[in-house]
Amino acid sequence: MTVRQVALAFVEAINSRDNARLSEWMTSGHVFVDSDGSEYAGRERMRAGWADYFAMVPDYRIEVHEVFDRADMVVMLGYAEGTFSQDGALKNENHWRVPAAWRAVVSGQEVALWQVYVNPEPMQRIMERMEAS
Repeated sequence: MTVRQVALAFVEAINSRDNARLSEWMTSGHVFVDSDGSEYAGRERMRAGWADYFAMVPDYRIEVHEVFDRADMVVMLGYAEGTFSQDGALKNENHWRVPAAWRAVVSGQEVALWQVYVNPEPMQRIMERMEAS
């Protein structure tokens, strides 16, 4: 597989919300970098992190519109969207969709680094409203 194919397979695994499948695409030392620059390292830590995120946003999905690759790096542009679960329900007012970019560094046939670039403000406003109610 090319680095582009590996990165897009990682996106497909995210969109399937199949945590076991997703972790198969990660190196053992996989690093996730959030939009605020926070770094989380290790396949097992990220398996737990994605499980928590999928519980919070059960319909999370990535929509890729453009892909650029060079050497071991892939950059994808598109949208991220999902709905925050509130007491197990997915309410329209808790849905968000934002422009986003992702950077993947591929090692062999696995993703060594996954970095998210997104403005978290729309999601933070929904979470704050949910906490206040």
